[in-house]
Order: sequence, then structure tokens, then C-alpha cells
Amino acid sequence: MELATDVLVVGGGLGGVAAALTAARLGWRVVLTEPTDWLGGQLTSQAVPPDEHPWIEEYAAPGYAELRRRIRDYYRRNYPLRPDVADDPLLDPGRGIVSRFCHEPRVAAAVLEEMLAPWRANERVTVLLEHSAIAAHTNGDSLSAVTVRDLRSGTERTISATYVVDATELGDLLELAGVEHVVGAESQSVTGELHAPEVADPADQQAISWCFALEHRPGEDHTIDRPAGYAHWRDTVAPFWPGPQLSWRDVVPITLQQREWRLFERNPSEHAPFPLWEFRRILAASNFVDDAIPDVTVVNWPQIDYWERPLIGVEDPSQTLAASRDLSLSFLYWMQTEAGYPGLRLRPDITGTADGLAKTPYIRESRRIAAEFTVLEQHVGVAARPEGAGSEVFADAVGLGRYRIDLHPSTAGRTYVDIEAYPFQIPLGALIPVRVDNLLPANKNIGSTHVTNGCYRLHPVEWSIGEAVGALVSFCLTNGLAPRKVRNDPTHLADYQHLLSDGLGIRLSWPDHIRTHRD
Repeated sequence: MELATDVLVVGGGLGGVAAALTAARLGWRVVLTEPTDWLGGQLTSQAVPPDEHPWIEEYAAPGYAELRRRIRDYYRRNYPLRPDVADDPLLDPGRGIVSRFCHEPRVAAAVLEEMLAPWRANERVTVLLEHSAIAAHTNGDSLSAVTVRDLRSGTERTISATYVVDATELGDLLELAGVEHVVGAESQSVTGELHAPEVADPADQQAISWCFALEHRPGEDHTIDRPAGYAHWRDTVAPFWPGPQLSWRDVVPITLQQREWRLFERNPSEHAPFPLWEFRRILAASNFVDDAIPDVTVVNWPQIDYWERPLIGVEDPSQTLAASRDLSLSFLYWMQTEAGYPGLRLRPDITGTADGLAKTPYIRESRRIAAEFTVLEQHVGVAARPEGAGSEVFADAVGLGRYRIDLHPSTAGRTYVDIEAYPFQIPLGALIPVRVDNLLPANKNIGSTHVTNGCYRLHPVEWSIGEAVGALVSFCLTNGLAPRKVRNDPTHLADYQHLLSDGLGIRLSWPDHIRTHRD
């Protein structure tokens, strides 16, 4: 089976959806493939509430702002909200600590389908859910087609496209197409970064986490079967960790001080300033009339960070995935038994799965393209910049982002690296591979380093990358230009940035008082 299109987007995470929507709105035919049955990636199938910067209400990318508005309206239309909550323009369904806007993954999945609905109806966008890329076909320095497999039927089809967008969670097309890329950590001698290791290590990959949603029913017993690896996780202590992961103890990411959490109350004597339950709570009972809907939280805590084995570059990734699942279920079992909370109940309806775990693990790190320009710690890290300078100003900026450089413990035995970063721009050069002409990244696979991936990997940034890429392929198709020609010709670059800013309403620069902001 064969299919032809203007733009092929492989991977239906936030970057992939943003790229598809933008290209379609600008007049092009798009095929969007996704290996799960939900679009949205880390926001939905990975069940991770959004990590957002303090200025998100004003400075969100246009499509991301629309997504947030539609999610709020979904709750207003369908849920028994208290009147004052429904009237709040900053409605926050979960009132979680991690973000000012925490909500259910299934609601985000429904809203993303809603945003794509008119484009699917007029066949501008074709969505192939539960399809995974298995081969890439190249012609010199271009991709000519990608073969995908229907994970339900086993049917394979080859999709040819003028432009291909790799929006996969692990940069799958970079491997399949032989595109130059980096895995793991670069050495300090190569990048000059303050927090890069002395020696490059492809196995230095951030932990993955298999998240799950819980409610608590006191007086009931919802204890799951004891997981196979429970004894291992209960007894094993990593050299950099204060004890077994099956405990309330972890470390403060910034200072590495030990701390002790409590589930439903604050520990006043520790560096745990809130109940762990509230950290990524996605439904707050207090929002609803007569508490008609219970509290629900997502477990994405250090206790389920799986760091024993890499996911990329190993012979059998399924072993890594199975161990990550086992760790998550073991932590749940520990909470229900040894910690004394048998009333903790999985909510598989919220994650859209049979077992209650998310559809896929939370992926923090991907293969990354060897790019025309690589974002370094020296461009965005506070300690690596001149005092008070703010982030680097990029002439080829295509979007904005802000997050700390937050590296979770890694499969190389490294603990947290959590350091301050300035609000930053997304440079076009980081989206253009050094050789291949018609493949563009739209996830965590851009030209960042292992270090700067730590601040370019979150929800709003991924959407902004996808939006910029969707506009770029449209601009290239309209003008018969290659992406690197757009970046390296001042006239073309100015015209493309005009499309972004004036045509699509995308902000390309921070005001100086934000660009120089420190925590």
C-alpha cells in the first residue's frame, strides 16, 4: 500500500500535532502517524501534566494557547464545576503544584482530536493512529518515503512526501534514515559546557518514568498483586540515592539534600514544602459541586524514575520498558502495603489503558540531530553566561521557551543536574540537520546537547518547535527553497520570520525584563 502527501509527520506528540496543524492551516496536505491510539505524547499517552513557565498565559505559542483554552472550555461544558471555578478565566482542574494548569490526559487527547477535526473532515490531514515507522527510504541527501506498520493488523504502507517531520519520542527516523545524530552526553571538551561530563557517554540518558493515575478511597482495599521485581526495588540502593526507591525519601534536585515526603500532608521539618499527592494532581475535588468528582493525582515522582538501563542503543529495549513498568507497579504496591494506603486505586479510565499505567513511558531524552547550530549551556545557562546578561539573542529565532536545565538521574549512574536557565529563544539552526535536506525534527530531537535538552524538552517548547517546523515546510514548499537556504539567506529568513510573527502571531523575542529573569 502506498500513499503520497506534501508533508509526512511521524509521531503524534505535541510537536507533531503542532506541525501538522500549522502546515494544514497554511494550505498543505499532511499525513500524521502515531504509534498509540492517542495524540498528544507527553501530555496524554505519557500522562504528564504540563510543565509551564510563569508567563505562559501571555506568551504561549498561538496553537498552544488555543489548546489550553479549549481544555478549560471542555471542563466548563462537561463537568459539574462550582460556579466560581467555572467563571475563573484561569480555571485549573487539578490545582497541582507543578503547573498552574493540571488536567486529565484523556481530556487533552479529546481536545487535540477536536482541533484536528475540520482538517480531517476535508482530508487536508490524514491521521494514522497505531502506526509505527519501520523503515526510511533515502535518495542521496533526502528522504523519499517512510514505511509504517499498522500495529493492529500488521499491514504496511509506504508514504512518500516532499517533507518529512520526525516528531517521534526517540528520534526514530534519525536511526532509520542514517541521519547524523547524537545519543547521550557529549564531552566537555567538545561542548565546553560547565555541566557536561569530561568523557562523552552514549549511555548517559535521563531516566524514563512509567506514570499512573490514582485516587484514594479510605477504608477500601485496592491492593494490586505483588509485582515480580518487588524485592529488587525494595532492597536495591543506587550509589547516588539516599535509600531504596520504594520509600518517601529522595533528594532536592538543586541542592541534593535528602528529604522525606508525606503523601497527604506537608512535612514541616523537611525540604518537602507540600503533600506529594498535590504535586501532579489533575482533578481537585474542591473544584466540583458537592465534591462530585474525587481528587486524582498522577504519580510522576522520583520514586518511579527508572535509571538502571538505557532505552536507546541497547539490543533489546523491551527489557528496559518491562523493568520501568515493574518499578512503577512496585512503588504502588509499596504504598498500598508497607506505607499503609490500601485505598489507593488505579484509574485506568483516565490513562486509557487496561492496567492503569500510562500508554507509554515518559521519555525525557531522545536521539538529537547533528544540527547546523547546537544550543549549548553557554547560550542559556545562568552560570555559563555573563552576569545579568540573560539568554543569547538568536538572529534566527523561531519561538520561545523557558524551563530550568533539569536533568533527572541517568542510566550512567549520575544524580540530578538541576541548574538555573534564562528564558530562551528557539533558533532555526537547531532545527536543520547538517546534511539531510527535507527532514526536520519536532520533538526532543533538535540540535540541543544532553545538557540543554534539559530545558528544551517540555510541553510548551515542544509545541513551539512543531509550530515553527510546520510553518517552515510551508514556506519552503511555497517558495521552492530548502530549509538551510531559508536560514542562511537574510532575505528569506526575514520573510519566514515575518510569516511566523505577523502571519501566525508567534512571538520571537522576550522582553528584556523576562529574558534576564532569574528564579
